[in-house]
Amino acid sequence: MEMYYYKRSVGVAILLTFVTCGIYGIYWLYQLLTSLYRLNNLPSNAGLDIVLSIVTCGIYGIYLAYKMGKLESTAHHVMGMPPRDDSILYLILTIFSLGIIVYAIIQSNLNNLVDQVGGHGPHGGPGYGPGPGHPGQGPHGGQQGPWNQN
Repeated sequence: MEMYYYKRSVGVAILLTFVTCGIYGIYWLYQLLTSLYRLNNLPSNAGLDIVLSIVTCGIYGIYLAYKMGKLESTAHHVMGMPPRDDSILYLILTIFSLGIIVYAIIQSNLNNLVDQVGGHGPHGGPGYGPGPGHPGQGPHGGQQGPWNQN
């Protein structure tokens, strides 16, 4: 089974989040979390993370912003890029109710990762990872990369 990661337009995602009164923002967060978990070769807990954020009235969401920064840093390392740890920045922005900026930064960083690594999607479009069939190195020493999981 091939897995691809698609670039998303940050501006369109922000616009859709405002137009749908935040509903698209929840979907966008789910997609970001799923991508970060896959890039780290971890089972996705995106749905549980979102439910915990809602149930705790956003308190878990503050921790989640920090966690997303750590996942992003590890994903850069997994993809062979120098790690960048923005987790404290994400934490501070979320505390000040600027979570949408966190999503935008993460999406932009993931889009840049696509451009730097040179990935592509199933129809020749851009996607995360060096492409199908590449035996990427996982964070735990395995040879199975997030872009080609069987």
